[in-house]
Amino acid sequence: MDGTTNIIELKGIGEKSATAFGRLGIRDVDSLITMYPKYYLTYEDPKDVNEIEIGQRVSIFVRINSEVHIQYAKRMKIVTCTAKDHTGTIMLVWYNMPYLKKQLHQGRDYIFTGTPIYKNGRITMEHPEIFTQEDYEAKQETLQPVYPLTSGLTNKLVSKAVAQTKDYIFHIPEYLPQNILDQYEPMEYHQAIWNIHFPESKEQLIKAKKRLIFDEFFIFIAAMHMITSGEDLKEEGYKIGVCKEAKELVKNLPYELTTAQKRALNEMAKDMASGKVMNRLVQGDVGSGKTILAVILLLMCAKAGYQGVLMAPTEVLAAQHYESFTELLESYDIKIALLTGSTKAKEKRETYQKIKDGEVDIVIGTHAVIQDKVEYNKLALVITDEQHRFGVRQRESLSLKGEKPHVLVMSATPIPRTLAIILYGDLDVSIIDELPAERLPIKNCVVNTSYRPTAYRFIEKQVSQGRQVYIICPMVEESETMEGENVIQYAQMLRSQFAPSVRISYLHGKMKAADKQKVMDDFSEGKIDVLVSTTVVEVGVNVPNATVMMVENAERFGLAQLHQLRGRVGRGGYQSYCIFMTSSKKKETMQRLEVLNKSNDGFYIANEDLKLRGPGDFFGVRQSGMMDFVLADIYTNADIMKQAADAVKQLEESGFDFSNLKNSRLEKQIGLARNI
Repeated sequence: MDGTTNIIELKGIGEKSATAFGRLGIRDVDSLITMYPKYYLTYEDPKDVNEIEIGQRVSIFVRINSEVHIQYAKRMKIVTCTAKDHTGTIMLVWYNMPYLKKQLHQGRDYIFTGTPIYKNGRITMEHPEIFTQEDYEAKQETLQPVYPLTSGLTNKLVSKAVAQTKDYIFHIPEYLPQNILDQYEPMEYHQAIWNIHFPESKEQLIKAKKRLIFDEFFIFIAAMHMITSGEDLKEEGYKIGVCKEAKELVKNLPYELTTAQKRALNEMAKDMASGKVMNRLVQGDVGSGKTILAVILLLMCAKAGYQGVLMAPTEVLAAQHYESFTELLESYDIKIALLTGSTKAKEKRETYQKIKDGEVDIVIGTHAVIQDKVEYNKLALVITDEQHRFGVRQRESLSLKGEKPHVLVMSATPIPRTLAIILYGDLDVSIIDELPAERLPIKNCVVNTSYRPTAYRFIEKQVSQGRQVYIICPMVEESETMEGENVIQYAQMLRSQFAPSVRISYLHGKMKAADKQKVMDDFSEGKIDVLVSTTVVEVGVNVPNATVMMVENAERFGLAQLHQLRGRVGRGGYQSYCIFMTSSKKKETMQRLEVLNKSNDGFYIANEDLKLRGPGDFFGVRQSGMMDFVLADIYTNADIMKQAADAVKQLEESGFDFSNLKNSRLEKQIGLARNI
């Protein structure tokens, strides 16, 4: 047996079980042994009946005080009895386990472990585990793993399958260098893998988790190092200073830059004037004014005689940037070109030629700007907007279009600085943590669906005052094929709710680019009052007259994504509102959405989102493996993360070749890290 052995070769796993494992991504021994338990069942001291809480797993020490009956219903054999202690009585029920009638005896004492519920007016425990006092005392010394399951899998089957791999696990070689093992003294890798599944004690489980958490951080950071290693990040670059036109543009703006904007601009200007290549990440909350900084830098680049390019994640946003840049720079003799996937072939060919001949100063577009056919003349500045949507390799492809151009990546998705430094170790970080003073704080409310008629009346009132509204419908799943119909149906339903004078339209990702642009243009020009949309409007769309954002089924989105959506309103001088509507009655859902109700601060919300959802779900829809930690958590395990980062740095400084690390997960993470 080795790590590549198909799990179907393990005893007790047939075709059906293998298919079920496959649904969880478990196909070989390596993936099986890294299918860690979700949690562990412990067996605490039994409680009295009157102490138990409904819905909370508990053990009780009681005496059966009735006959053990078998009832028959719908082909089921139901075993029932009552049991009591000195504080109260409980009903016990088992389904299709008729043999228990001979095992359980009236008048004898047992310990039952299960989750009590209210049923037919009495406290009931269904399918509890059954122990004698002696057996239970032995059980209290153990921790029973509970695995993530799917239809066709049981906890017992998974546990038995993992147990068969013991010989393989204990022959897995240690991959960490000896000096790292000596310094941090972690549990050996094979022992950690075994103890995460079959912990000998709580202490051993804690040590195993620490080692595997260290591994997750270490492997991720090492993978990032391997992608960026060999690159001299402070190479000689284009020397671009602050020109008089840039100063004039800043002076003539209808508002003053915030202190945070000025600080970030100074950091970037200093980088570009240094003669060294700039590699910088600018983080700024929704509406903090990152785009105007990009305009200023691109103007500086153009006036120095070079070309600059801005890559946006969507055609709608690229077109909007093109229009706003053209308006802001119209008096500076700057030639700007728009290049997207839907640009007509003839126009594309003409634009390619103009870019190659140096007749274009600034290129704005989507992924089309990194196609092989695009040849730049003197590309000196590359800016990517909403950079988390572009992988490391895509950023590289764009920067390789020039001779060591300056690179600026911008994001409105706030990430804690410590995490940003690990994620984007090749980049310096600037943070715009201040909103323009004239912005009115958005008023928020989290409501259930019974509020919908009131919300519609409020929306109609806003429209009557000349304002505009977004209503967001969620995608049911990542590859939603019916999103167009969902949005269209909702828009049709709205028409029956509102007066005929309210102009309603819809927008979704399956529409042709030209149709999407037409809808956004109409909305921007005030020809549409209510726009029903999917999250295609999430990033960057700027309509200052829009004052209401209503999100249906808000529980389906991450907090960070909801905050991005909220950022589509509050962009003008009017009071704006955000209505988060949820059909969920779960307490934790309301607690999560309440974070948005309390704060408009994107950094605070991002931190809460990470705590509540885990880093893997940070961007709403799970990214392709990004920060895909199983055990590690950047908050609760911050100390271990620092140890792992220090270990990688130590090895890096000693000239260690990370490609020598023989670990299949490292190879996988290198592929995942490339998608960041």
